[in-house]
Amino acid sequence: MGMSLEGQKVIMVPYMEAHVPKYHVWMQDPALLQATGSEPLSLQEEYDMQLSWNEDPLKKTFIVLDKGMVEGKFVHGGPHVEAMVGDVNIYMNDLDDPQLAEIEIMIAEPKSRGKGLGKESVLMMMAYAVQNFGIHVFRAKIGESNGSSLSLFRKLKLPDQPNLMTLPSSFHHEALAQGNIGVGSDRAKAGGAFAVVW
Repeated sequence: MGMSLEGQKVIMVPYMEAHVPKYHVWMQDPALLQATGSEPLSLQEEYDMQLSWNEDPLKKTFIVLDKGMVEGKFVHGGPHVEAMVGDVNIYMNDLDDPQLAEIEIMIAEPKSRGKGLGKESVLMMMAYAVQNFGIHVFRAKIGESNGSSLSLFRKLKLPDQPNLMTLPSSFHHEALAQGNIGVGSDRAKAGGAFAVVW
């Protein structure tokens, strides 16, 4: 069993077989499919995907739990499906740059959106990737219609310096956001790719 990561609002646990039925229900929602650029899978295909993600050394997936929804005491190694609200992933698929990872976040439960769970999960995943995989560059590919993700990544940037991102002092890092993502730019309004150098 893999490690769990605990923040102020979320607990991130490995994607387990027990999570698959709820994850599968989420991924039948056309809006989530569009926002994540995913195709619908059968339940068996979802089980196969969960297994492949856990076996692939170039991918890391955590299920995001809302700490306020955990029933009873949190037990490391338990799936806590009742508190499951989304997932966060990194993909280390760039063979030319092993220090680069694509990062994705999905808060699938509508009642858990807008609470800062996605932001905390992204920052925790970035810190985990730096410490455990030596990742120093993160990219997030965001479709132009995914306003929630665009907003999240804009919130991670300093408003007076559109190309600089400062992470909370607890991470002791500064990051540089690269690309045409300046606040108010046509590119930012239309979506795009965010890159963060750690």
